[in-house]
Amino acid sequence: MKTNRRQFLKTAGFTLGTAGFVGRSAFAAETTKQPSFISRPSKMKLGIVTYNIAKDWDVPTIIKNCTETKFQGVELRTTHAHGVEVALNKQQRDEVKKQFRDSPVELMGLGSAFDYHTPDQAKLRADIAATKEYIILAHDVGAPGVKVRPNGLPPEVPKEKTLEQIGKSLREIGEFGEGHGVQIRLEVHGKETSLVPNAKAIMDVADHKNVGVCWNSNQSDLEGEGFDHNFNLLKKKIFTVHMRDLYLDEYPFRKLLASLNDSGFTGYCLAEITESKDPVRVLRYFRSLWLAYQGLL
Repeated sequence: MKTNRRQFLKTAGFTLGTAGFVGRSAFAAETTKQPSFISRPSKMKLGIVTYNIAKDWDVPTIIKNCTETKFQGVELRTTHAHGVEVALNKQQRDEVKKQFRDSPVELMGLGSAFDYHTPDQAKLRADIAATKEYIILAHDVGAPGVKVRPNGLPPEVPKEKTLEQIGKSLREIGEFGEGHGVQIRLEVHGKETSLVPNAKAIMDVADHKNVGVCWNSNQSDLEGEGFDHNFNLLKKKIFTVHMRDLYLDEYPFRKLLASLNDSGFTGYCLAEITESKDPVRVLRYFRSLWLAYQGLL
């Protein structure tokens, strides 16, 4: 009995000691955790475009750097070092999908350079066919959207005819994308086609729920009747947003973020910024400004 009692006391003492150690460890972990003065999470998401800051990163590096800087997603621009292109076979596509699925970083889209303003109808059909291949790639790697663009207005063709052609092309690929669960996001891009009223005319022709715009934060957003008017022309069709360096005081980034929040936008704001010798540090600053401009930090 004495032996059993001594053994009980020894065991009990060890257990209590262990509990005390665990408790102290948990307390130490809590006290060493850095405080955060972010008042609440943003309703929007923050990501990057691989053009240009991440153009030389492969997929593991993208995931590592986005995770480290708390960026939630990425749009992979075609031709960059990540290598996510239509030439990938099924196994390679599955591997890309798995890498993002197993990480905290979302592959939120693929960024193409396809445009539909050419007066050459054979080239137009070829570009539309190539876009459909890219949509299939997006589906296979788990990207819910594809970015396309106009890149100008041919001077030999009436403006209205070109805008209508772009819109009809978008409707066709929008219908195809809908069948694969992939959005079509028209970047507000290119000489004259970046003017918001022209982008609105394209959207009116496209007239498809699966086709929207990628607001591109161009200086031309301020032209004509001004930012507020132009934003309101497209606010119901904004699927994603590209943002330049937030330190630029030539563009009303605070107003843009306020307008997006007021419109109920919950999609991605994507940093489309130049490469840096210290990209992780730059992205951390970008995120802080993005939060501060929303009054969250």
